[in-house]
Amino acid sequence: MQVDPRGPRFGAAVTTVVLALVLVTGSAWLLAVQAIVFVLGALDVSPYGFFFRKFVRPRLGPPGELEDAAPPRFAQGVGIAFAVVGLIGFATGITPLALGATAAALLAAFLNAAFGFCLGCEMYLILRRLQPGRTT
Repeated sequence: MQVDPRGPRFGAAVTTVVLALVLVTGSAWLLAVQAIVFVLGALDVSPYGFFFRKFVRPRLGPPGELEDAAPPRFAQGVGIAFAVVGLIGFATGITPLALGATAAALLAAFLNAAFGFCLGCEMYLILRRLQPGRTT
């Protein structure tokens, strides 16, 4: 499956705003909503992706190229992990854990949104290269 690379960047920009709001407000509920968005993204039904395809992409025109959907899906999985750790921090009252995990996810989302560098995608590619028997 192929995706327009601008879609995940758009999603990362929205995620950046949401996670920044989590840090400013300390809202575990908002982090829980973002965790659900990460789960939906890993399942290829991201609400941010839907919004991009329905309202943003038609105004941009076709992409210059498409990319494999697997790395961004993996990146959503990494986002799930950080969001869950953050939620555990909020639930247990370990605020530094909650804010640290949220900040790490925010950094990754910002790198993708601002510079097109998807940290989770790069992790996916490294893990693929490390698989036994792979030559690429």
